[in-house]
Amino acid sequence: MAQAPPKSVAHPFPLVGLLTLSALVFTSVTSEFLPTGLLPDIASELGVTESQVGILVTVFAGTVVLTAAPLAVLTRQYSRKSIVIVVMLVFVLGNVLAALAPNYTVLLIARVIGGLAHGLFWAVVAAYAAHLVPKHQLGRAVAIVSGGGTAAFVMGVPLGTALGHAVGWRLAFGVIAAVILVLTLLTITLLPAVKHGENLATGEIPLPLRKDRSIPGVVVTCVVVVVVLLGHNLLYTYIAPFLIGPAALDPSAVAGVLLLYGGAGAIGLVMAGILSDKAPRAGLFGGIMLVGASVTVIGLSTQVQWLLLAAIGVWGMAFGALPAMLQTRMLHVASVRIRDVASAYLTTAFNIGIGGGALVGGILLDRYGVGSLPWFDLGVTALALVVVVATDIWLRRRELAFRHK
Repeated sequence: MAQAPPKSVAHPFPLVGLLTLSALVFTSVTSEFLPTGLLPDIASELGVTESQVGILVTVFAGTVVLTAAPLAVLTRQYSRKSIVIVVMLVFVLGNVLAALAPNYTVLLIARVIGGLAHGLFWAVVAAYAAHLVPKHQLGRAVAIVSGGGTAAFVMGVPLGTALGHAVGWRLAFGVIAAVILVLTLLTITLLPAVKHGENLATGEIPLPLRKDRSIPGVVVTCVVVVVVLLGHNLLYTYIAPFLIGPAALDPSAVAGVLLLYGGAGAIGLVMAGILSDKAPRAGLFGGIMLVGASVTVIGLSTQVQWLLLAAIGVWGMAFGALPAMLQTRMLHVASVRIRDVASAYLTTAFNIGIGGGALVGGILLDRYGVGSLPWFDLGVTALALVVVVATDIWLRRRELAFRHK
């Protein structure tokens, strides 16, 4: 009698590991964007302009741009879990130095340290979920991990802003350093280790990374990310001056508006988890169009408070879905063997957009005033829609041509 083939073992969904990554993302994103909500406070104490404080975001992002990919390549052979733990400890150092910074120069140095950690952190963490789950669960896994970023906008940045307004911006940096340290200690126990190396058949020679056929898809995805993030951060970096200035809100209300934005982003993230696996193209195109529509209303409604707040909520929901959908798109486009490096370049692209948006927004703020920023944001968002549609068509034609060879 023939023996029945062994049944395949179903691996449980690694929820604890994904939630651990999500918590680490929460602290990373909160640390990155904390100066945004505290921009007027930092500028006032250190005797610099608000656009100079906005440059702190650019410096942080610029450090990521310059170091993420090289560090990812240099550390490819090391344990992913060990790298996560090390970079989180570097985050602690950067935030402690920011809390103690006696002047603007030292604060810049602290942001450089944070940027060094952030680049390698995202290069590893962005691909970590893909090592934990099969491909058909990528959208769900990425949405869970990305939930930490959304939680940062829902709770981290608003609470840090409220804390900074109440007792000083330095304490806000000190608190985030303490939270990162506690989470790092928990990570040692809760985060499962992963195998990230390439499995080769006997006698097979590894293909150089530059010859991997998925590289064009990685490049065009990074281009899309740069344009989308540049438009968004052109306005978001200076949202506090915008709300206090043209919108005439009380400074104490800024934290509440950021909370509204972040809460709406959580709804967007849930939508991303659904759409990334079921309708990725429609979700991405629709999200960008909704961002453009909401930014238009923001620019028109500074004198109508309820409409302004509603538009900010829609803006948060629409944009909240985009990073997770773009990250899922990258993990599908990149081959398994270059996922870590592709994630490093994705991180670089995100931070070119973030830092570039902060830099361009600061220049426009000084030249045309903060009230002009929604309209420049709208123009870049329209460009982003053109870029994402054009590159999507090109990628699909390229894939079809390859299949017919």
